[in-house]
Amino acid sequence: MEHEKRHTKNYGIYLHIPFCKQACHYCNYHFSTTLKRKGELVDAICKELVLRKDELEGVVETIYFGGGTPSLLSKEELSQIFDTIYANFSVSENPEITLEANPDDLVSVRDETEIQTELKSPFEAFKEVGINRLSIGVQSFFESDLKWMNRAHNASEAMACILEAKKHFENITIDLIYGIPGMSVERWRENIETAFSLDIPHISGYALTVEPKTALEKFIETGKTPPVDDDLSQEHHEILIEMTEQAGFDNYEFSNFGKPGYYSQNNLAYWEGKPYLGIGPSAHSFDGKSRSWNVSNNIKYIKSIEAGELPSEREILSKKDKYNEYVMTRLRTQEGVSLDKVEADFGAEFLAYLMNQADLGLKSRNLLIEDNYLAVSKKGKFLTDGLAGDLFWV
Repeated sequence: MEHEKRHTKNYGIYLHIPFCKQACHYCNYHFSTTLKRKGELVDAICKELVLRKDELEGVVETIYFGGGTPSLLSKEELSQIFDTIYANFSVSENPEITLEANPDDLVSVRDETEIQTELKSPFEAFKEVGINRLSIGVQSFFESDLKWMNRAHNASEAMACILEAKKHFENITIDLIYGIPGMSVERWRENIETAFSLDIPHISGYALTVEPKTALEKFIETGKTPPVDDDLSQEHHEILIEMTEQAGFDNYEFSNFGKPGYYSQNNLAYWEGKPYLGIGPSAHSFDGKSRSWNVSNNIKYIKSIEAGELPSEREILSKKDKYNEYVMTRLRTQEGVSLDKVEADFGAEFLAYLMNQADLGLKSRNLLIEDNYLAVSKKGKFLTDGLAGDLFWV
């Protein structure tokens, strides 16, 4: 497939590693629980990188390993990918390079009291190949929550992993999930306090959502577990905002809370509408004018790449699509939607439409205008996605 070069100053590379030890009950991302094709898939990822090396012009500023579970890759497999990137792309001097990791891949626990901390090799290997930021999938520090979610790690491993990671990495983020049925306000506060006690500079907090074709959806349908309570999720979200603000975190994007100097550059680039290459099965790409996405099937992906073909579909974005994407992404940020940019990029008609659609949100004080930016107020934070939908050009 031929691609027109897009002239860009900088962009990111996202690599989807589609393997997991086991399926979490709430997850609908593309992954496989069998690792037998891991080597073939890494080869295919490297070949896709070569096939697409000229798709965007500019400098790579962020590299992000997502999944799936990228921490299942060996040092040799990571080195193979990095060698391919540096041989084929212009990379900035100090790129942010993030790897998502699960605690059970990095540290193991012998029993409830004796934690095995001699396993330094995974962290050392990550640093040696160039990883400089870790995203650790903790989700909860409580055993009952982790079992309910069907996570592969336990609470002791979560703690041990972070303590060991801090010996090797300064830039660490953890994921926490709120709105879990049966999770009390006290338990949620304790989860956040535990993160604070570990001096983590960045936290991503996600509301539990019921995705289609997941075990969680089936459990709710059959009455095995109660449905997700939106009021509980909102209460947990408000607590998260309150506690992180008091602890010196900035809520720079709806789900992301960082200490100054520790904002995720990968996240910022996405919410600022910068281009990125998505490599690997199911990965999405954006070049400013179109979106493309790879097939969500490991075998089809590998066979297509081996044949020198990109297994992707592409959608050219209309002016309305670009407006909707700008509103959706920017409304989730601390700064908000630039009214000047809407008028400059889309015209007076779109600005008038935006202001008309925003009227109800402004009157209810869920939205506010400050320095010619339309943003979500603290009152409307939890309703951000719905408020964005109200502003879309349908």
